[in-house]
Amino acid sequence: MIFLGRRWRGSLPANRFASSAPAHRLRLRFVARATIAAALLAIGGCRHRNVSTQPPAQPPLPQPTTGTPAVTPSSAERQPVIPGQYVEEGVASWYGVPFDGHRTSNGEIYDMHQFTAAHRTLPFNAVVRVTNLANGKQTEVRINDRGPFVANRVIDLSFAAARAIEMVGPGTAQVRLEIVGGPSNPTAGFFGVQVGAFLRQENAERLKARLETAYSPVSVVTFDSPTGLFYRVRVGHFDTEDAARQLASQLHDSQQFTTFVVRLDE
Repeated sequence: MIFLGRRWRGSLPANRFASSAPAHRLRLRFVARATIAAALLAIGGCRHRNVSTQPPAQPPLPQPTTGTPAVTPSSAERQPVIPGQYVEEGVASWYGVPFDGHRTSNGEIYDMHQFTAAHRTLPFNAVVRVTNLANGKQTEVRINDRGPFVANRVIDLSFAAARAIEMVGPGTAQVRLEIVGGPSNPTAGFFGVQVGAFLRQENAERLKARLETAYSPVSVVTFDSPTGLFYRVRVGHFDTEDAARQLASQLHDSQQFTTFVVRLDE
């Protein structure tokens, strides 16, 4: 600024903010204290807030597979073992999917939630008590299917029966079988020896032709399973299971077949 005449002698401050600095600092201190006070109040309020200490809800447990409930017959419903009847020990296995919903050997629809089983020689509708020799647990099953066609196994249990004697996890168990009901003479019937099962009919017919030169009769029987149509080759026709077992041993020793004694009249 320029003045005409004598220079201005006023006392303007050298720094134009100097005169307001103390007031500005006071305002900053006030704001800071107010902010701290608000924060302390907020913290104090949080300390008195009700906080739930309940654990989070757990997801629901898996529900049982649909189907008839797997209930083991009560001891009051169980019958004593028929004296002089059938007793057998060996390895049990169990089967479920993919056989569930398919026809069994006696024409029923297999329901793995029912107490049923497959056996190679016992008559259909025989009632068998199955004891797991490892834990003493028992169940009772009705025979409505044929099998198992696996070496060293004596019975194939339904899923329900296997669960009742606690063998679902292991898959197999050493068991004792005792007949408690059903046909009056479970050992009566006709028996043969199964020596092979093929998916190709020509292979079954070829084996049949080879065996017919030394054994008679030899037949090919079809079996429609969930895994395909099988052609089973069977040898012999006996009225006792013991006679069929003798032939099975002979065929195993001379021909190296994996043999199974089977019932032929059903």
